[in-house]
Amino acid sequence: MPDLETRPPAADAGNGLKRNAIGTGGIAFLVISAAAPLTVMAGVAPVAIGIGGIGAPMGYIIAGAVLLVFAISFMAMTKHVKAAGGFYTYITLAMGKTVGLAAAVLAIVSYNCLQIGVYGLFAVQTQAMLLTLFGLDVPWPAVALVAIAAVWLLGYRGIDVGAKVLGILLIAETAILAIMGVGILARGGAEGISFGSFAPEHAFTPGVLAILAICFAAFMGFESTVLYRREARNPDKSVPRATYIAVGFMSVFYAFIVWTVIQAYGDGNVVSAAGELADGMFFATISQYVGPWAEVVMYVLIVTSVYASQLAFHNAINRYVYMLAKDGILPAFLGRTHPRYKSPHRAGQIQTVLAAIVIMICAIAGADPYKHLLIWVNTPGIVGIVALQGLVSVAAFIYLRRNAAAVTNRFLIPVSAASAVLLFGVVALIAVNIELLTFADALTNTILLLVAPTVFLVGLLLARRLRANRPNDFARIGSFETHDS
Repeated sequence: MPDLETRPPAADAGNGLKRNAIGTGGIAFLVISAAAPLTVMAGVAPVAIGIGGIGAPMGYIIAGAVLLVFAISFMAMTKHVKAAGGFYTYITLAMGKTVGLAAAVLAIVSYNCLQIGVYGLFAVQTQAMLLTLFGLDVPWPAVALVAIAAVWLLGYRGIDVGAKVLGILLIAETAILAIMGVGILARGGAEGISFGSFAPEHAFTPGVLAILAICFAAFMGFESTVLYRREARNPDKSVPRATYIAVGFMSVFYAFIVWTVIQAYGDGNVVSAAGELADGMFFATISQYVGPWAEVVMYVLIVTSVYASQLAFHNAINRYVYMLAKDGILPAFLGRTHPRYKSPHRAGQIQTVLAAIVIMICAIAGADPYKHLLIWVNTPGIVGIVALQGLVSVAAFIYLRRNAAAVTNRFLIPVSAASAVLLFGVVALIAVNIELLTFADALTNTILLLVAPTVFLVGLLLARRLRANRPNDFARIGSFETHDS
């Protein structure tokens, strides 16, 4: 009997993603790069410190712990989902094709919100870098459009090339943050080294709970490890390993860096410093404790950090679109790969055009690249991805209850249930504290919160219509065992 996971249909011979292209390290680089460690630290951590106080590092530890619980239930299904469809195929397997297709629609919209919105951040950070280092004032739409072209080019060249570039950039941005942290500790901080951040009276306060939305946003993209299953070497081992490495590294590293920055100003002064310095806090800190040269390097690397994030999300989106095209939901031409690079290049072209259109609309409308493009466009994406993580946990719970052979540990089913409760609780926390993400009025926040459930509902209606009008295509949803993914 042919191995349906590894042998594509004859009609599709030569049209598949590149096999054995990346290992555990490459996958980990891809998904950690999506989170953009330097960007979320330098750009957002000061807000977390300003609201959460000296307990802010625990926000990242708590977020990492919740996501680790999710990863355990998520990875329990990995050996049973033989496709590159990510959330889509996991949810379809356990909850049916209608819910699965709705999840796919929500995933595509959410990842596009994250990817396209961050072009606003790229433009702002690059503008600041060019002005600070070279005295050049370049219009933000021009910067964003150049970034779109650069992201498309590397995505077009294939996952192995992208993983190598992302690996180099990730090491560089991680190194500059580590140098800053070590520099602070080596000089004893502002008032000596304190571990007050981890004391219960500081670690579990309303302020820390309020910043959980910010902390969870710092992990966005780690769950996309499963999207690279078809391109991974030994995916049954490399995908789970990369997932656990990504969650563990980000949780510990984020908490460490935020804690060292608190040491740089002292427990009693750091909140006021975060308010006064805002997104310049990390640059001022590294300049003081390491040297002006390090500040210049950080300005450059924060730009490459955002670029790495853009490329990682671009790759993730393309694989969702590719899978839906292979399943007959989207036009067939989107399910073709490049004859040489084996990249889903047509899906990449569509995503690139969409990003360019959004950027041009924002430019014409006079939108602010940070407030409107980054914050307002990103927020529905964050809500959508965390909600999908909760839905995958429900799917894992259902699947494991139905398939006793897949339960390799008696704690898997309770862990899946706990993961679902925790993640939907996080969605509720994000909704309650959404103004901390958007700084917008109540009406705007309501609209932003309604995007994810509305998209999911539209996906359900599309699935019902597909079942009625195109039953053969509906039957192919989630057909991960019958085509080359």
